[in-house]
Amino acid sequence: MAEALLELRDVRAGYGDAVVLDGVSFSVSENAGVALLGRNGVGKSTLIQTVMGFTQFLSGSILWRGREIQTVKPHLRARMGLGWVPQERDIFRSLTVEENLTVVARPGPWDVKKVYDLFPRLKERRENKGNQLSGGEQQMLAIGRTLMTNPAMLLLDEPLEGLAPIIVEELGDAIGRMVREAGMTLMLVEQHAEVTLGMTDEAIILERGRIVHQAASKDLLADHATLDRYIGLNIGD
Repeated sequence: MAEALLELRDVRAGYGDAVVLDGVSFSVSENAGVALLGRNGVGKSTLIQTVMGFTQFLSGSILWRGREIQTVKPHLRARMGLGWVPQERDIFRSLTVEENLTVVARPGPWDVKKVYDLFPRLKERRENKGNQLSGGEQQMLAIGRTLMTNPAMLLLDEPLEGLAPIIVEELGDAIGRMVREAGMTLMLVEQHAEVTLGMTDEAIILERGRIVHQAASKDLLADHATLDRYIGLNIGD
């Protein structure tokens, strides 16, 4: 069996005295898309931030390509191939779209042309500064900029939050193509469960900092009872 790209073993982590993740274990294979689902406040964003090294790590292990990295600093984890797109987007607002992309570029298959192919809107706006973009365009730029670092795995924290339905559909399609066509390994936190399950291979549901359900995304999408129980979705009603 092939070695997991990322593996968490009995991870406990949080902020200060607060334990948010309590014994989380799972692995992510290369070229797979994994959805992290659950109601607000269950630890989804904390899990991604823990993988990147931004929380207080209490116990357990995080392995990247078989090597423990829980003591490695966040910027070094990024250099190792973990690409994080935070909720805040953090684009360079005073730089143009193209400058945002090229300033962080590292060698690899993702270049400006490939990002523009994925997000044609960015090509149209390439001379616009970051602060001249809509919320959806800023999110596309945040994802595109992280792709320009050529990560081995992309961590997306609620990329569709607060966006218009047409942009949700456009971004969701692009993210799905990253997994299916470009072979990008992906971990995705998102409230839009139906969209998320349609673009990933595996799904993990968190409740109170623990994994309470794990399944193939297509199976969970058909499991309305589980979705309603843990996420509050009445799909098909």
